[in-house]
Amino acid sequence: MKIPQQGSTRDEVFDQLEKFTGHDYDWRTGKCYAYTFDAGDEAEKVAKDAFMRFMSKNALDPTFFPSVLELENRVVAMCAAHLGGDAGTAGTFTSGGTESIILAVKTARDYFRAKRPDITTPEMILPVTAHAAFHKAAHYLDVKVVLADVNPDTFRVEAETVRRLITPSTILLVGSASCYAYGTVDPIPDLGRLALDHGLLLHVDGCIGGFLLPFFKEAGADIPDFDLSVPGVTSISMDLHKYAYAPKGSSVVLHKNADLRRHQIFACATWTGYTIVNTSVQSTKGAGPMAGSWAVLNFIGRDGYEEIARNLWDATARIKEGLEAIPQLRLLGDSDMPLIAFTSDTLNVFHIIDAMNAKGWHIQAQLKYERHSECIHLSVNPSNVEHTDAMLRDLRAVCDQVTAKRGSNLAKAVSTMFGGLNPDRLNDTIFKKMIGMAGMEGVGVPEKMADINDIMNVLPPNLSERLLVEFINRLFDQPKGADDLPAPARAYRPPRGPGADVGSGNGHARDQAPAGVAGAAMAFARNLRDRLVDLGLPLPR
Repeated sequence: MKIPQQGSTRDEVFDQLEKFTGHDYDWRTGKCYAYTFDAGDEAEKVAKDAFMRFMSKNALDPTFFPSVLELENRVVAMCAAHLGGDAGTAGTFTSGGTESIILAVKTARDYFRAKRPDITTPEMILPVTAHAAFHKAAHYLDVKVVLADVNPDTFRVEAETVRRLITPSTILLVGSASCYAYGTVDPIPDLGRLALDHGLLLHVDGCIGGFLLPFFKEAGADIPDFDLSVPGVTSISMDLHKYAYAPKGSSVVLHKNADLRRHQIFACATWTGYTIVNTSVQSTKGAGPMAGSWAVLNFIGRDGYEEIARNLWDATARIKEGLEAIPQLRLLGDSDMPLIAFTSDTLNVFHIIDAMNAKGWHIQAQLKYERHSECIHLSVNPSNVEHTDAMLRDLRAVCDQVTAKRGSNLAKAVSTMFGGLNPDRLNDTIFKKMIGMAGMEGVGVPEKMADINDIMNVLPPNLSERLLVEFINRLFDQPKGADDLPAPARAYRPPRGPGADVGSGNGHARDQAPAGVAGAAMAFARNLRDRLVDLGLPLPR
């Protein structure tokens, strides 16, 4: 697909853009409990207008656009005041929670590189409920993740569990305020004491809860202390594009002081171009989200956010009460946020989700992890509040109608056949077959996801991750009909590095998996098809 030779009119361009959205979920209905954060039309218009006014300004060089530096400093200052900071607090505006978390982990890694160069394999201790962005940061920055399980009833990590995992290589502790999955706040004061006792840094992930929790606390809710005022907390992250309703791409990371933030900053003078110095992962950094954040914070104001918080707190309480009144469902934990997780001990939650989606609701699946059950997740927003009773009525009706039990026969068969495979020993051909068997082939997502979720729910995490990588690697592809591009001259074989043995002596024949593994996997696939026939289930295409 090439750039068109002749340009289109403005109307033609926007007509085509509108057509692209034809299959998008209509999140403005107020029936979406995931992904979007909506404070209403007026706040959205203010955010968009401010974004557009600063869209072409770049935060790369603060001396070129002083207005952008002023905006960032003001937004960071408001966030610091909101999160228990003081005049010494130093922060950075980022593109989202993941970037904020990456910067917090980089700060810890580089701080201990300077203070403790003897630590060659740095470790950070995470609750299993900590956001996946910490795993991404560890992957990018070569920091070892040490996982701490949480209390199975409260879904909060316990300080004693963390203490037992501290080693001479530990550099960073992490707590959530709140975690995404269950909406619970970890005992940050206890983690702070641990950090102080062992000379460690402590990051609080407030990406989803940091903005809203202070308003709940001021209204009288029993919210644990979690911010920069807690002794031992050295950094905290907070997204503004969630419950502050700023444009997507708006977050901050705050450090106790500028001495810590210094380890976050990157500079490079060893090239022939202009000297580079970046406070964030990005170099070019559009000022639109920054301006939108400043505008929305000033437009809604504390009074407006307090009213939003009261309505969300009341709606969350009503939803919890409604869920407890549905006999087939069970709440997981007692959330501190308008984030609710619930499961069923009798029904298949993935079929409940499909049935609710068929009624126009969008609710989210969460797969099981070790002893933590698969469940349904709701993120409650202002636009959801007026639909609370209708959602609960439909949910009760669905639970009375769904007959599917936990764990399908297809999932059990797939788990038996593929659960023991090592994904690192499989080749592309085998993964393509497995993706097809899981129902994940083709572009887009099926309307019904229960069978796919059932299968992903029973596979080992490393195999699920690899399947998702292979699926996404196929999903982002050139549009069908893009036949004006030349075919590859020949199959591309990635390099193996200088001096690498590219013959058969390394146990691999070029791109193929070892014959024994490939043969075993294909035998498993044949056995699985036979099992499906025995069970009377339809064969995957």
